[in-house]
Amino acid sequence: MVLCDIGNSYLHFYYNGRVWKVQAEKLERDEALLPLYYISVNQKKTRKLLESFPEAINLAPYMMLDTTYKGLGADRIAACRGISDGVIVDAGSAITVDIMQNDIHLGGYILPGLATFGKLYRAISPILGSDLNLAIELNAFPQNTRDAVSYGALKSILLMIESSAKNKKLYFTGGDGKFLARFFSGAVQDDSLVFKGMLKSIDTLNDRHKD
Repeated sequence: MVLCDIGNSYLHFYYNGRVWKVQAEKLERDEALLPLYYISVNQKKTRKLLESFPEAINLAPYMMLDTTYKGLGADRIAACRGISDGVIVDAGSAITVDIMQNDIHLGGYILPGLATFGKLYRAISPILGSDLNLAIELNAFPQNTRDAVSYGALKSILLMIESSAKNKKLYFTGGDGKFLARFFSGAVQDDSLVFKGMLKSIDTLNDRHKD
């Protein structure tokens, strides 16, 4: 059994604890990937997956979560199902932050991802369009434009996460999760968090078939 989390940039696969990513355009059929279960936030990439794996099963209808949030994506639901209490930070093209307490989703919010911040600054002015300096010193005020942009982007992300966490444990996943996790003592970085939630949903699906 193989799991696939279809994001806006890549298709992320999971099998027996191993996680890898594939560009949708380079995906080829491989019988070893069956049976295949997926969730998606990108319909174009979903079509690419189904062209190669028409028998793939969409888990979204079985992604149950105790929440009043309207329109919560399947990837966020899966990540939240991966833990019962804490703050989940999924750092990809966008950074989503969700708060769980006793298996209840209290809410969450969305920030631009690190790479997206660079594009936003570039839209303001070409002068601000350099890549972010992720090695910037955050304990001193910047002394050049690139560092000023980088400081503003990174500091705003970190402060938002810090204010949301309070005394809760932080769980990081996604492409930039490992980088962001290093700023928080005791944080957990787990690339398989979304897939852990998907596995719970497969159990729900199997229980329904038994009935």
